[in-house]
Amino acid sequence: MAERIIQFTDLLFAYKGTTFQLELPEFRLDLGERVALIGRSGCGKSTLLDLACGIKRPRRGQVAFDGANLAELGEPERRRARLCSIGLVFQEFRLLEYLSVLDSILLPVRLAGNPVTRDIRDRARELANRAGIAHLLKRRPHRLSQGERQRAAICRALVSAPKLVLADEPTGNLDPDTGEAVLDLLFEEVRNANAALLVVTHDHVILPRFDRVVDLTQENRAGNEAVA
Repeated sequence: MAERIIQFTDLLFAYKGTTFQLELPEFRLDLGERVALIGRSGCGKSTLLDLACGIKRPRRGQVAFDGANLAELGEPERRRARLCSIGLVFQEFRLLEYLSVLDSILLPVRLAGNPVTRDIRDRARELANRAGIAHLLKRRPHRLSQGERQRAAICRALVSAPKLVLADEPTGNLDPDTGEAVLDLLFEEVRNANAALLVVTHDHVILPRFDRVVDLTQENRAGNEAVA
């Protein structure tokens, strides 16, 4: 029987000052599973990723991650979970301008308080090579294209071999061939780590590659227009 890594139960989230609600009776994700999250723009897909990693807290319900209820943990504990066990690929990348690409990839290791060993550096360089950005490791973000920034962010998410990878439009700024290569990298890494992958995407061409596709427009019981 597969081990559950994420379980939403009786979830309700709402933004203050808006009519938006995200209401999910149940949502689950198992280790080893690769799931695509689709739905119309503004239906709450990015919000669901933020709930899954504890960046946002629900108004009601449980967000169980690896046996702990993120909704009941304090910010230090939720941040620790993100740094040690969750790889995040944000749609806006969030690369720090004062860090080189290599240091950006290594940032989760440093923030978690772990030593940056030779093995970790070698892993960061290997990921960069497989993502096609090995020649850019000394550059700062302002000298990268959007697609190069995206690939650096994906390497950063994978460097610690997390149990869960959450990726918001990871192929959105890439040409089809590079997008396929990035998906290959994501799938191979989560398979090797027996991790779970949840990808928000508007690219329906890639959906056959996933084990399961969830349409949040249909799953959201509130059925309203969301803001994220």
